[in-house]
Amino acid sequence: MILFLDFDGVLHPEPCQDDAQLFCRLPLLEGLLRDFPEVDLVISSTWRDKWTLDELRSKFSADIAKRIIGATPSWKDLLELFETIGYQRHAEIEGWLRQAGRPWEQWVAIDDKPWLYKPFLPNLVLCDTAVGIDEVVLQRLGAKLNG
Repeated sequence: MILFLDFDGVLHPEPCQDDAQLFCRLPLLEGLLRDFPEVDLVISSTWRDKWTLDELRSKFSADIAKRIIGATPSWKDLLELFETIGYQRHAEIEGWLRQAGRPWEQWVAIDDKPWLYKPFLPNLVLCDTAVGIDEVVLQRLGAKLNG
């Protein structure tokens, strides 16, 4: 199972008025992920465009950081068109799965922007942009990760 992870509006509120709030919701996510050691993470956040994968991993606890296996390609770098092409983040996820040779892999995405995905996508767990991950979202995500 792969978790595609957005940052803004998920790991901290968006907009984030204070840098001290950045990644304030990360401990909640890491706590849940420790219950699912078989889940790998792929960064789908636009942070991947400004920071290296190692710099992004440094935001996480060591045990979770080692499970970050990549970042989705940017929209402009997709090599083929998918049926998801009108839905940017969804297309980037499909692009990563194909480029990694794992198109059959079960996956879940956690994000705060539903318009970046095909409507009614069962793989998507939505967060409130102004809050990020909370207990309700954690319950929904845990249910998805349980299969």
